[in-house]
Amino acid sequence: TSPFFPGARAALDALRAQDWTLLAVATGKSKRGLDKLIEGYGLHGYFQSHQTADHHPSKPHPAMVQAALSETGVAAERAVMIGDTTFDMDMARAAGVKTIGVSWGYHPAEQLTADETIEDFADLIPAIDRLLGAPA
Repeated sequence: TSPFFPGARAALDALRAQDWTLLAVATGKSKRGLDKLIEGYGLHGYFQSHQTADHHPSKPHPAMVQAALSETGVAAERAVMIGDTTFDMDMARAAGVKTIGVSWGYHPAEQLTADETIEDFADLIPAIDRLLGAPA
C-alpha cells in the first residue's frame, strides 16, 4: 500500500543501469511487507541488499545501513541514503553516510536537514553526483 511516487521507476531504472551503482533498501517495514512491495511494483533484482525492521533495531540506529554496506562491500563515504524522514537522515549520519532528503515524503523537507534535498526524482542523480563526485 506504500505509494510509488511519480518518477520513481525512471530514477530506479537509471540508477540500476549504472554499472558503478548498487541499490539497497533500509526500511522500517517487515520483510514480508517489503517483499510484497517488491513483488507488487516489479522490482525483483533491483536491490542488492534488503534490510528490514525484522532483523535490526528501529531507526535511527545505524544497523540497517551498516548491514547494507557490509553486504555490498561499499564504504560509507561512497554511499548515500535517500529518505523522507528525520529517522532516515539520523540513521544515515550515524552510519557515516551522506544524505538526500525528498520533499514529498512523511516529514517536511525543512526538518530533514539532509546534505541535499530534492524536489523531483529527476534531480536525484545530479544530487548523488554532487555528494560523491561524478563517475570518471
